[in-house]
Amino acid sequence: MFIIDPRSSTPIYQQIIEGVKENILKGLLEPGDRMPSVRELAKMMTLNPNTVAKAYQELERQKVIETFRGKGTFVSMEYEAKKDGEKMVELKDIFKKGIVEAYYMGIDKKEIMNIIDEIIKELEGGAKHD
Repeated sequence: MFIIDPRSSTPIYQQIIEGVKENILKGLLEPGDRMPSVRELAKMMTLNPNTVAKAYQELERQKVIETFRGKGTFVSMEYEAKKDGEKMVELKDIFKKGIVEAYYMGIDKKEIMNIIDEIIKELEGGAKHD
């Protein structure tokens, strides 16, 4: 489904959230697709079920997934990407840190733009063309 890095400074529940969103963008998960239950995902990825539950709660809050009692958890049919002011500030900060790091590595603006373009193409193309 996606890869979790236990050594990362990003909390595991956040890695799950990002992994689900990335899989939706890549077309690996589509609206209406059934998600593994909290227990199933925890077992598959050898994670604490509470960690998976926390990620699922946040994904539900963001309307990325929906849970129906007795039926399971599904990728939301009505998910719409929306701009969130607080998240935009956070996103700009992440980009800034990455750009500063790139400049320190000697990567120029054109190369940075090429890297960003490459990542976008990867996300847009995803598994649909593999």
